[in-house]
Amino acid sequence: MSERRPAPTVGQVVLGRRLQELREAAGLEREEAAQVLRVAPATVRRMETAEVALKIPYVQVLLQTYGVGATEVTEFVALAEEANRPGWWQRFHDVLPDWFSLFVSLEGAARLMRSYEPHFVPGLLQTEGYARAVLESGTIGRRSPQATERHVTLRMERQRLLESPDAPRLWVVMDETVLLRPVGHDPAVMREQWEKLLEFGERDKVTLQVAEFASGPHPGAYAPFSLFRFAEPELPDMVVSEYLSGALYLDSRSEVSVHLEVLDHLTTHAASAERTKKILTHHRDRLS
Repeated sequence: MSERRPAPTVGQVVLGRRLQELREAAGLEREEAAQVLRVAPATVRRMETAEVALKIPYVQVLLQTYGVGATEVTEFVALAEEANRPGWWQRFHDVLPDWFSLFVSLEGAARLMRSYEPHFVPGLLQTEGYARAVLESGTIGRRSPQATERHVTLRMERQRLLESPDAPRLWVVMDETVLLRPVGHDPAVMREQWEKLLEFGERDKVTLQVAEFASGPHPGAYAPFSLFRFAEPELPDMVVSEYLSGALYLDSRSEVSVHLEVLDHLTTHAASAERTKKILTHHRDRLS
């Protein structure tokens, strides 16, 4: 049995799309590109869709076939070698499912992340105590204490992204349910979490809003989802919609537009960032 391949990095996704664009610009079908490599057309397709790692010898031959100049070939190969390097998160492969491995890769590459969370504080903003309590209450907590701690460590590692000089812009709308659902047996867990959210709310690149019950139903009240926007022109906006055992990765213009419209609706009707700070302060103080 072949070894399970980790989820692709964003670099592989970007370069795969670029390979497809260059092939199409050269007027070649996948079958013709495959003949040059003496492989099945499926191999070319898998490289273009990042289902397999970018094989450097194949990349070099394809670029030459597509009429790409020597300088651009050298630059492309250097990018492919970088994209093929495992991401830091892949050292958690023992507990990290493939569907979420790609999610973490998208986090690291995005310039803007917008999300709606109806159930819990988003993972990037959780305290260690809150994260542990959430994980212990779910399917992960049923495996073993060791698995839970590995996931807690991974979640804390992900948060380093927000401490970097080039941290992405993060805009989160949480349902008011998140504030009312007790997590953990010790009230200090929730109090510490509200303190952390208040700290994040003071950052220039972080915007937090609460969708209050009083504002009534809204079009996003189905499942948590996130929208990622990237600096790379080859990579379109992408939406990730989570469900119990996985996630849907959507990048078609129509699907992304629907989710973007919902996010715009939410941010317009949710409590402002300043009011959200007052709401969080109220919940923190009632636990004191």
